[in-house]
Amino acid sequence: MMSRLPVWVAALWWASLSTIGFLVVPLLFAHLPTPALAGGMAAKLFSAQTWLSCSCGLFLLLRSNPSAKGVPVAQQVLIFIVAGMLLALLSEFAVAPRIVARENLRLWHSVGSAMFVLQWLCAALVFWKLTSTKPEN
Repeated sequence: MMSRLPVWVAALWWASLSTIGFLVVPLLFAHLPTPALAGGMAAKLFSAQTWLSCSCGLFLLLRSNPSAKGVPVAQQVLIFIVAGMLLALLSEFAVAPRIVARENLRLWHSVGSAMFVLQWLCAALVFWKLTSTKPEN
């Protein structure tokens, strides 16, 4: 079970990004009375997602340590783990405040959306690589 834990963590990271970004947030904008209300709630969800992404990434980084009998394939996707975490943190601390302040909203919303999709791709690649290896005995 412990050898498969990184796969579950990668699945949580990818699935949470998928659910929030491609299902929950669009539903907020479709069903809440005003875009401002939906945007405020979306900002809170994306903030929570940042910390979940960073926690999952940190766990995967710690498990990829070769001296700790970690997951060898994680060494191959180390760049994607770090990139996903970096994208999450940049979105939270560089992009989100500009969107909330409504500063050049079209530009910053586009940048934030692109960064979210890139983070989703990083998580998907990590999950894909971890599930494509043979489990250790």
